Amino acid sequence: MSRLLVTGGAGFIGSNFVHYVLANTDHTVTVLDKLTYAGNRASLAGLPEDRFELVVGDIQDAELVDGLVASHDAVVHYAAESHNDNSLNDPRPFLDTNIIGTYVLIEAARKHNTRFHHISTDEVYGDLELDDPNKFTSETPYNPSSPYSSTKAGSDLLVRAWVRSFGLQATISNCSNNYGPYQHVEKFIPRQITNVLRGERPKLYGTGENVRDWIHANDHSSAVLTILEKGVIGETYLIGADGEKNNKDVVEMILEGLGQPRDAYDHVNDRPGHDLRYAIDSSRLRNELGWEPQFSNFEAGLADTIAWYRENEAWWAPEKDATEAKYKSQGQ
Repeated sequence: MSRLLVTGGAGFIGSNFVHYVLANTDHTVTVLDKLTYAGNRASLAGLPEDRFELVVGDIQDAELVDGLVASHDAVVHYAAESHNDNSLNDPRPFLDTNIIGTYVLIEAARKHNTRFHHISTDEVYGDLELDDPNKFTSETPYNPSSPYSSTKAGSDLLVRAWVRSFGLQATISNCSNNYGPYQHVEKFIPRQITNVLRGERPKLYGTGENVRDWIHANDHSSAVLTILEKGVIGETYLIGADGEKNNKDVVEMILEGLGQPRDAYDHVNDRPGHDLRYAIDSSRLRNELGWEPQFSNFEAGLADTIAWYRENEAWWAPEKDATEAKYKSQGQ
């Protein structure tokens, strides 16, 4: 699997994976990315030209996809519309990219018998009560609550059906909430960090009690590479780093990490259908494939992320004003 095709590799999680692969393996990487607002050429700057190529295109373009899949040993499918707020305002792009785009890719992978790994999310499982002792496992029934999570659930089921019906050489991973470098400022953690860096107050949905199971993007990348190399075809692996924190605590930790009072934030209107809690049981990935996260301490990973945004304002500043204007129009 020396030649990897990474869809959505100019986005947040995909670009982190590309950096990780090129730094830690001998693989070559081709990124296929449409370069929508969430894709950024700057996230791929400085990569070795002899081992990396960017192809600008749409995963719904069957002719383009077929040619690329035919010339690669494996496909790692990150490309997705992924922002919940956007899915509530305009669901259609989520159907086009997450469902139709995935269909085009798995048809090409089936045709060329190409190894395929599908990146998904823990949000397909719905949410847990705050006091529920259980966590999501690969056996948890799907119960998506937004256009985003429902289209990701649909894409997962397509992959599973193609494995069973057509022998697609595929694995799936469902990961908890990522944080780290190159994440768009519309997302929760970078929005709060960049607000503070600009002298503005962070914004907290509702009371901030919603819990997310945070994982650093580098740890997600190492897990995906482990599954690609060692995973059993047809299986689903959950990726998590035991990083459960509620949103209020995260905002207060960001403020503290940037030398501000812990209560210097504003409450804004809660998101419709806002899931209460996500929690991942990643024991199968750890026990069967031997994976362990590097950033097992969320505070250390958050400090690393704060430092990156502090040092890379030129990367995030161009999108900041437009993002905040959009949120303001929505009362958030």
